[in-house]
Amino acid sequence: MNKEWSEKNTEIQKLLGKESTYKDGIDLLINFRNELFEQITFIVNGFPREAFSRMPFAGTDGYHSMTLAYSIWHIFRIEDIAAHTLINNDEQILFTNDFLKNIGSPIITTGNELQGEDIAEFSEKLDINSLYEYAKAVMLSTNDILTKLEYPQLKRRFSDSDKDRLISSECVSTDENAEWLIDYWCGKDVRGLIKMPFCRHWIMHIEAMQRIKNKLCKIARKGVDPVAYCGFSCNHCFLGEWCGSCRTEYNTCSFATCFPDKKCPNVTCCKEKGFDGCYECAEIESCHKGFYIEGNDGANAAKAQAVFIKKYGKKAFLKAHDKLHEKYDFSKTQEILGQDMYEGLKLFEDTYSDNG
Repeated sequence: MNKEWSEKNTEIQKLLGKESTYKDGIDLLINFRNELFEQITFIVNGFPREAFSRMPFAGTDGYHSMTLAYSIWHIFRIEDIAAHTLINNDEQILFTNDFLKNIGSPIITTGNELQGEDIAEFSEKLDINSLYEYAKAVMLSTNDILTKLEYPQLKRRFSDSDKDRLISSECVSTDENAEWLIDYWCGKDVRGLIKMPFCRHWIMHIEAMQRIKNKLCKIARKGVDPVAYCGFSCNHCFLGEWCGSCRTEYNTCSFATCFPDKKCPNVTCCKEKGFDGCYECAEIESCHKGFYIEGNDGANAAKAQAVFIKKYGKKAFLKAHDKLHEKYDFSKTQEILGQDMYEGLKLFEDTYSDNG
């Protein structure tokens, strides 16, 4: 488990255990959930539709053997059911605002009963944007429930009537891989549900989603030109492990994701002009489009690299980068290159010259 997330989870559970600190625990939990949800937002906004039904770890043990779409569905169906059918005894979010219809899901269960290819086939049927909106609505609804809980309510245990209500909802499959959830949830108190479905369960599945997306990006980048349109080297970028590069459909470059269409202006410009990259443009040194916009921290560094490629080619560029990264890490390299475009270019030229 992610060390930072694990430590936050431990602190939250500690705070929830005492009446004098449980409110602080709730506040910390909600902030943590918002932080975790940003990971889901990043994936939904940055990845192509096909990514959500792919299973790069199919056949292995663990949550990462599922799909991105299934993971989102599963996390928030469990939370929706636990929060509304058990804790609040009211209508689940899935059955409001046409969420079920818009998502297109053939099931209303948690999905625990699905195995192997069934998961991929299920995932292909889902409308990802609607699924995301549903997940967000569930999170906000649960956050609202959490803020209204008083400490004595955290100790409330679930009765036989609560269990019967859960069973009659038919939101938990009778399959052996799913029906255990009923006894598991009903055997806990409210605080127990907060600990698992509303927190730790998120951590486990979102970590799995990160592994899935990173693997998909690695697959996408295989055999693809490692030089980005703007002049950056994907092989040396800190995003390299979880970005598929701007030359694939798995482009999650932090700059590209700032735009509604998720397309970097430099990529668009190069494609319109038929350029392999900005380094083929005669206006590169004076350009202020896209990533080169004045004030952007990485503009000078990217432009210095693009100009170097224009003069010496990609092979020399990657060779110089390898040598440069033997001396500095990515952050320090970009800091040095970014101070001035021409100073950055000179550093590259000196490094390449030293490399022979």
